[in-house]
Amino acid sequence: MSFLSYFITGVSLGGIYALIALGYTMVYGIAKMLNFAHGDVIMIGGYIAFVAMSSMHTSVFLAITMSIIVCIILGVLIEKVAYKPLRSASPLAILITAIGVSYLLQNVALLIFGSAAKSFNSVVPKFKFNTAVNITGETIVTIIVTIIIAILLTLFVNKTKSGKAMRAVSEDKGAAQLMGINVDNTISLTFAIGSGLAAVASILLCSTYPQISPYTGAMPGIKAFTAAVFGGIGSIPGAMIGGIILGIIESLSKAYISSQLSDAIVFAVLILILLIKPTGLLGKKINEKV
Repeated sequence: MSFLSYFITGVSLGGIYALIALGYTMVYGIAKMLNFAHGDVIMIGGYIAFVAMSSMHTSVFLAITMSIIVCIILGVLIEKVAYKPLRSASPLAILITAIGVSYLLQNVALLIFGSAAKSFNSVVPKFKFNTAVNITGETIVTIIVTIIIAILLTLFVNKTKSGKAMRAVSEDKGAAQLMGINVDNTISLTFAIGSGLAAVASILLCSTYPQISPYTGAMPGIKAFTAAVFGGIGSIPGAMIGGIILGIIESLSKAYISSQLSDAIVFAVLILILLIKPTGLLGKKINEKV
C-alpha cells in the first residue's frame, strides 16, 4: 500500500473516532460530565445491528435504524438513572458510577452473547476501485458519512432552537433556566444525540473490522476520549479534528513504525500536545473568578 492509501485509511478511522468523540465532548460541554460508559453504548449498538441482520434477517437500513433507536433510548436511560442524580456530586462519584454502568453493560453482553467474538457482516456493498490507491468501500462510506454528520450537527447546533438551547446551557445553566430553557430535557437530548452517533460509529467500525464482542467499544472509546481531549474537550470542531488526526497518526504508525507500538505513539502525541497546549487544539482557557 502507498502512503496515500494509509493516509486515507487513517482519515476513515479518524472519522469513526470523531463520531464517538462527539458524544464525549457534547456531554462534557453541556452537562460538564464525562460519560465513560460511552464505549459500551458503542458495543450495544453493534450487537443490535448484528442480531437484526444475522438472526432477524432484516434489511441493512432497518438494522441501522434499530441500532440507532436502541442506543438513543439507552443513552437517555443512562442519563436519567445514573447521571442526573449526580450532577452536583464530586467527580470521583461520577467516575465510579460511569465505571459501574460500563461493567454492567459489558456483563449483560457477556451473559447474552458470550465472550467469543462474532463475525459481523459489513453494511457496505462490496465494490472495487480501479485505481493505484487501495481504498475499500467501507473507507469511502465512513468518510462521506462523517462529513455529512459534521455538517448536519454544526447546522443543528447553530441554527435550530434546540441547538441554541444546548449552547445556552453550556454557557450558564442557571441563566438558561431563567430564560425558560428546560435544562433537563436539553441534557437528555445531548445524551441522545451522542448515543445515536455512537451507534453509527459502531456499525462503521464493525463493518471496517468485521467482528463484534463485549469488549468492542473499550479501546475505540478510550481513543475517542483521547481525540476529544486532543481537540479540546467541549469543542465540537475540536472533536472532529482530534479524531481525524488521531486516526491518521495511528494508521501511519502501524504502517511505518510498529503495529504493536501504534497505541503508545497515539497517547504519546496526546501527552506532548497537552504539555504544549493543556486545553487541547481548539479548547478555550476559562478564567474563574474567586
